[in-house]
Amino acid sequence: MKIIQATIEQLNLVTTLFDEYRQFYGQAANIEQCKKFIKERLIESDSVIFIATNEEGEGLGFVQLYPTFSSVAMKRMWILNDMFVATAARQQGVANKLLKQVDLFAQYTDASTVKLATAVDNDVAKALYESLGYIKTTAFDHYTKAF
Repeated sequence: MKIIQATIEQLNLVTTLFDEYRQFYGQAANIEQCKKFIKERLIESDSVIFIATNEEGEGLGFVQLYPTFSSVAMKRMWILNDMFVATAARQQGVANKLLKQVDLFAQYTDASTVKLATAVDNDVAKALYESLGYIKTTAFDHYTKAF
């Protein structure tokens, strides 16, 4: 297994995984719209995507990070917004390797924090995050407003 940072050269590979990810969350398949969205992220460099591939170059999973900043720490922070492992690649350590790459990248970019959210009932993901040193934050209430 290899973890690489996606560039426009991996657009089709990332698009396929991203479309599967969205379907996992109940969205209709829309490969063209997914391709447009991911292409914009890669061209504008407003997100960082790491993909896991097997020896044949097939996509196993991905993470997508969005940058933000901490005014208090006066440093960059990364929001781990999306993580997905293809069904056939689960239970093979893909998510673990992707998250370790995120940690290396955060350290390389001198980030203060990586933040993520997961479903309250996603016990498998929570166990993985906690095993890698992520701590559940209870100091703040977070609010959302949809538009």
